[in-house]
Amino acid sequence: MAAVWQQVLAVDARYNAYRTPTFPQFRTQYIRRRSQLLRENAKCGFEPGLRRQYLRLRSQLLALRYGPLSEQSSFRASSVRSSRTTLDRMEDFEEDPRAQGARGHRRSVSRGSYQLQAQMNRAVYDERPPGSLVPTSVAEASRAMAGDTTLSENYAFAGMHHIFDQHVDSAVPRLQFANDDKHLLACCSLDGTLSIMTLSPPPPSVKVTLKGHGGPVTDFAWSLSNDIIVSTSLDGTLRIWNTEDGRCIREVRDPESSELLCCTFQPMNNNLTVVGNSKHHLQVVNISTGKKVKGGSSKLTGRVLSLSFDAPGRILWAGDDRGSIFSFLFDMATGKLTKAKRLVVSEGSSICSISARSWISREARDPSLLVNACVNKLLLYRVVDNEGTLQLKRSFPIQHGSQHVHSIFCPLMSFRQGACVVTGSEDACVYFFDVERNTKAIVNKLQGHGGPVLDVSFNCDESLLASADSTGMVIIWRREQK
Repeated sequence: MAAVWQQVLAVDARYNAYRTPTFPQFRTQYIRRRSQLLRENAKCGFEPGLRRQYLRLRSQLLALRYGPLSEQSSFRASSVRSSRTTLDRMEDFEEDPRAQGARGHRRSVSRGSYQLQAQMNRAVYDERPPGSLVPTSVAEASRAMAGDTTLSENYAFAGMHHIFDQHVDSAVPRLQFANDDKHLLACCSLDGTLSIMTLSPPPPSVKVTLKGHGGPVTDFAWSLSNDIIVSTSLDGTLRIWNTEDGRCIREVRDPESSELLCCTFQPMNNNLTVVGNSKHHLQVVNISTGKKVKGGSSKLTGRVLSLSFDAPGRILWAGDDRGSIFSFLFDMATGKLTKAKRLVVSEGSSICSISARSWISREARDPSLLVNACVNKLLLYRVVDNEGTLQLKRSFPIQHGSQHVHSIFCPLMSFRQGACVVTGSEDACVYFFDVERNTKAIVNKLQGHGGPVLDVSFNCDESLLASADSTGMVIIWRREQK
């Protein structure tokens, strides 16, 4: 079975280009050490089935982290390079889209690539019926890996780690831990500022305050390398910030002078940001030039409140305040948006939050969308095709009638029976739901806020959870150590 370990090394080598893109010597050192360890393990006589299972799991985890290999490898590497060097080397799609086409690999992601990803996701448990969210009721392999702990045990919290109140009396609509970071997080406030906070070294503190917006800040997003934050505001501007010193690098005004309500980075090219405004328009912006991308605009039926890309960055979902979710196909070469599908969740109900995930647990094979709409329910949809068509799978009761409440998938792939999502609620609580349970789906409930909980965010290893509310309080919750 030494050949299996050679296949493992081959998979690692194919993904090695994504690691530390600015330090190639580390990649070389990594693959050499990996080869040495695999050769040593090959002599230990593990069960053949266990080795094959490890190969499948390793491939799936790498695909989840970096994107499936069916999508050309240079996508992610290019995204990391452009993000790390910020505005100096970001490419201008609008000025010279043909330059992208000259690199043939950028045009090679076809509409079928999303189907290839779904096929890869289904490889582990093909015998289950199509559409199963968590295809096994026993999950023996997952339970073995998790030490037979339940979701309730896994998501038990010991209490509050810290409370931030620098935005007291002004709602904090969004907060998010930095990418792949345990101790760095940011939040935005309706007082017109953003805060970047650090939890280590203790005591937790506000690292820098981002000041410059002339109105309430509605949304923000971290770049892949965490060196940049983009933010939107009711003052009609998109601002790009340096996260180290808090300096505003660029201000981009909305050409319609409308309120900007949401934003998100294109995951495969952090040079591009998608922005939604109060006049129903969606727009792709090149943040290195501050210019709109030609063909990168569309109109919804209402105010654009929420945005989310799928992992490959090929499908964008947008939600508005009229109860509709639109899917768009994103052209990697030009930044062009093509409207694909529309789903009316509930006429007149705001779509406050959309989160996309390719995998929920090790045994959940279907791409899914988690949606907060003002219908007193948290909604979980299955993505059924490569145009972003949605099919409702589950709903969970929460108090949500008017506030802009958000939810998340737990960031780590679950190795337990079941899979977990977390949401805020207007009853001032944080709820954890097991998406597999048909009854009594609440796994945990955190209480301590003094107003509606508007957003939640896990750090990268799920040791800490942050939650923000309408009174301006941010609570950091510490998970119990097993």
